[in-house]
Amino acid sequence: MARLKDKYFSEVVPELMKEFGYRNVMEVPRVTKVTLNMGVGDAKTNAKLLDDAVEELALIAGQRPKVTRARKSIAGFKLREGMAIGCAVTLRGDRMYEMIDRLVSIALPRIRDFRGIDPHQFDGRGNFAMGVREQTIFPEIDYDSVEQFRGLNIVIATTAKTDEEGRALLSRLGMPFQTN
Repeated sequence: MARLKDKYFSEVVPELMKEFGYRNVMEVPRVTKVTLNMGVGDAKTNAKLLDDAVEELALIAGQRPKVTRARKSIAGFKLREGMAIGCAVTLRGDRMYEMIDRLVSIALPRIRDFRGIDPHQFDGRGNFAMGVREQTIFPEIDYDSVEQFRGLNIVIATTAKTDEEGRALLSRLGMPFQTN
Protein backbone atom coordinates (compact mmCIF):
# COMPACT_ATOMS: atom_id res chain seq x y z
CA MET A 1 0.00 0.00 0.00
CA ALA A 2 1.20 3.49 -0.80
CA ARG A 3 2.60 5.46 2.13
CA LEU A 4 0.16 8.35 1.65
CA LYS A 5 -2.82 6.00 1.28
CA ASP A 6 -1.95 4.41 4.61
CA LYS A 7 -1.67 7.86 6.21
CA TYR A 8 -5.06 8.83 4.74
CA PHE A 9 -6.88 5.88 6.32
CA SER A 10 -5.04 5.90 9.65
CA GLU A 11 -4.74 9.66 10.39
CA VAL A 12 -6.66 11.87 7.96
CA VAL A 13 -10.05 10.11 8.05
CA PRO A 14 -10.43 10.27 11.87
CA GLU A 15 -9.29 13.92 11.94
CA LEU A 16 -11.74 14.97 9.23
CA MET A 17 -14.60 13.03 10.85
CA LYS A 18 -13.95 14.88 14.09
CA GLU A 19 -13.51 18.32 12.47
CA PHE A 20 -16.55 18.27 10.16
CA GLY A 21 -18.78 16.01 12.28
CA TYR A 22 -19.24 13.23 9.73
CA ARG A 23 -21.21 10.28 11.10
CA ASN A 24 -20.15 7.80 8.43
CA VAL A 25 -16.67 7.02 7.07
CA MET A 26 -18.05 7.19 3.52
CA GLU A 27 -18.88 10.90 3.99
CA VAL A 28 -15.22 11.79 4.46
CA PRO A 29 -13.75 13.43 1.32
CA ARG A 30 -11.17 11.44 -0.59
CA VAL A 31 -9.01 11.95 -3.66
CA THR A 32 -10.52 10.28 -6.73
CA LYS A 33 -7.97 11.04 -9.45
CA VAL A 34 -4.95 13.13 -10.41
CA THR A 35 -4.71 14.45 -13.97
CA LEU A 36 -1.45 15.70 -15.48
CA ASN A 37 -1.71 17.75 -18.67
CA MET A 38 1.14 19.13 -20.78
CA GLY A 39 0.37 21.41 -23.70
CA VAL A 40 2.88 21.56 -26.53
CA GLY A 41 1.94 24.45 -28.80
CA ASP A 42 5.02 24.06 -31.01
CA ALA A 43 4.06 20.46 -31.83
CA LYS A 44 2.14 21.65 -34.89
CA THR A 45 5.43 22.47 -36.62
CA ASN A 46 7.82 20.03 -34.92
CA ALA A 47 6.48 16.54 -34.07
CA LYS A 48 9.64 15.63 -32.14
CA LEU A 49 8.70 18.11 -29.40
CA LEU A 50 5.46 16.21 -28.78
CA ASP A 51 7.37 12.91 -28.61
CA ASP A 52 9.72 14.42 -26.02
CA ALA A 53 6.76 15.71 -23.99
CA VAL A 54 5.08 12.29 -24.05
CA GLU A 55 8.33 10.67 -22.94
CA GLU A 56 8.82 13.13 -20.06
CA LEU A 57 5.21 12.89 -18.87
CA ALA A 58 5.48 9.08 -18.95
CA LEU A 59 8.56 9.31 -16.70
CA ILE A 60 6.80 11.65 -14.28
CA ALA A 61 3.50 9.76 -14.10
CA GLY A 62 4.69 6.18 -14.41
CA GLN A 63 2.24 5.40 -17.19
CA ARG A 64 1.99 6.31 -20.85
CA PRO A 65 0.00 9.51 -21.53
CA LYS A 66 -2.51 9.91 -24.32
CA VAL A 67 -1.90 12.47 -27.06
CA THR A 68 -4.52 15.23 -27.03
CA ARG A 69 -5.73 16.69 -30.29
CA ALA A 70 -7.26 20.04 -31.27
CA ARG A 71 -11.07 19.97 -31.14
CA LYS A 72 -11.53 22.70 -33.72
CA SER A 73 -9.55 24.75 -36.21
CA ILE A 74 -8.31 28.22 -35.23
CA ALA A 75 -6.83 30.17 -38.12
CA GLY A 76 -5.13 32.77 -35.90
CA PHE A 77 -3.05 30.02 -34.28
CA LYS A 78 -2.53 28.13 -37.56
CA LEU A 79 -4.26 25.17 -35.96
CA ARG A 80 -6.33 22.52 -37.74
CA GLU A 81 -8.87 20.19 -36.20
CA GLY A 82 -7.27 16.90 -35.18
CA MET A 83 -3.68 18.18 -34.89
CA ALA A 84 -1.72 16.78 -31.95
CA ILE A 85 -1.14 19.64 -29.48
CA GLY A 86 -0.38 18.05 -26.12
CA CYS A 87 -0.57 15.01 -23.87
CA ALA A 88 -2.43 14.07 -20.72
CA VAL A 89 -2.48 11.23 -18.20
CA THR A 90 -5.01 10.34 -15.49
CA LEU A 91 -3.81 8.52 -12.39
CA ARG A 92 -6.02 6.58 -10.01
CA GLY A 93 -5.48 4.21 -7.09
CA ASP A 94 -1.98 3.61 -5.74
CA ARG A 95 -0.28 5.51 -8.58
CA MET A 96 -2.39 8.56 -7.72
CA TYR A 97 -1.30 8.46 -4.06
CA GLU A 98 2.34 7.94 -5.08
CA MET A 99 2.12 10.97 -7.41
CA ILE A 100 0.68 13.22 -4.69
CA ASP A 101 3.34 11.99 -2.26
CA ARG A 102 6.18 12.73 -4.73
CA LEU A 103 4.66 16.11 -5.61
CA VAL A 104 4.38 17.21 -1.98
CA SER A 105 7.58 15.78 -0.53
CA ILE A 106 10.04 16.00 -3.44
CA ALA A 107 8.91 18.16 -6.37
CA LEU A 108 7.36 21.24 -4.73
CA PRO A 109 10.34 21.88 -2.40
CA ARG A 110 12.58 21.95 -5.51
CA ILE A 111 10.76 24.99 -6.94
CA ARG A 112 12.92 28.10 -6.78
CA ASP A 113 11.68 30.72 -4.24
CA PHE A 114 8.81 28.47 -3.17
CA ARG A 115 6.62 30.03 -0.48
CA GLY A 116 3.67 27.67 -0.57
CA ILE A 117 0.70 27.08 -2.84
CA ASP A 118 -2.11 29.60 -3.15
CA PRO A 119 -5.02 28.14 -1.12
CA HIS A 120 -7.59 29.76 -3.44
CA GLN A 121 -6.94 27.49 -6.42
CA PHE A 122 -10.06 25.38 -5.80
CA ASP A 123 -12.96 25.26 -8.24
CA GLY A 124 -15.84 25.68 -5.77
CA ARG A 125 -16.51 21.94 -5.51
CA GLY A 126 -13.39 20.83 -3.66
CA ASN A 127 -11.20 20.06 -6.69
CA PHE A 128 -7.71 21.57 -6.79
CA ALA A 129 -5.79 22.73 -9.87
CA MET A 130 -2.26 24.07 -10.08
CA GLY A 131 0.32 24.81 -12.72
CA VAL A 132 4.03 24.02 -12.68
CA ARG A 133 6.33 26.17 -14.83
CA GLU A 134 8.93 23.54 -15.67
CA GLN A 135 8.97 19.77 -15.64
CA THR A 136 12.49 19.58 -14.21
CA ILE A 137 11.26 19.85 -10.60
CA PHE A 138 10.53 16.13 -10.78
CA PRO A 139 13.63 14.04 -10.03
CA GLU A 140 12.77 11.50 -12.76
CA ILE A 141 13.63 14.08 -15.44
CA ASP A 142 17.33 14.35 -16.24
CA TYR A 143 18.09 18.08 -16.33
CA ASP A 144 20.84 17.72 -18.96
CA SER A 145 18.66 15.81 -21.44
CA VAL A 146 15.85 18.41 -21.46
CA GLU A 147 15.78 20.34 -24.74
CA GLN A 148 12.90 22.66 -23.88
CA PHE A 149 11.31 23.62 -20.56
CA ARG A 150 7.58 22.96 -20.51
CA GLY A 151 4.96 23.61 -17.90
CA LEU A 152 2.28 21.20 -16.86
CA ASN A 153 -1.10 21.38 -15.19
CA ILE A 154 -1.91 19.17 -12.22
CA VAL A 155 -5.54 18.67 -11.21
CA ILE A 156 -6.46 16.78 -8.04
CA ALA A 157 -10.12 15.73 -8.07
CA THR A 158 -11.75 14.99 -4.71
CA THR A 159 -15.18 13.99 -3.43
CA ALA A 160 -15.28 17.07 -1.17
CA LYS A 161 -18.47 19.13 -1.49
CA THR A 162 -16.88 22.48 -0.60
CA ASP A 163 -13.50 24.15 -1.03
CA GLU A 164 -13.04 24.20 2.75
CA GLU A 165 -13.37 20.40 2.95
CA GLY A 166 -11.02 19.93 -0.03
CA ARG A 167 -8.45 22.29 1.49
CA ALA A 168 -8.62 20.43 4.82
CA LEU A 169 -8.14 17.10 3.05
CA LEU A 170 -5.15 18.21 0.96
CA SER A 171 -3.46 20.10 3.79
CA ARG A 172 -3.64 16.97 5.98
CA LEU A 173 -2.14 14.97 3.10
CA GLY A 174 0.83 17.37 3.24
CA MET A 175 0.04 20.01 0.58
CA PRO A 176 2.01 23.13 1.60
CA PHE A 177 -0.56 25.93 1.38
CA GLN A 178 0.41 29.55 2.05
CA THR A 179 -0.63 31.01 5.37
CA ASN A 180 -1.91 34.55 5.18
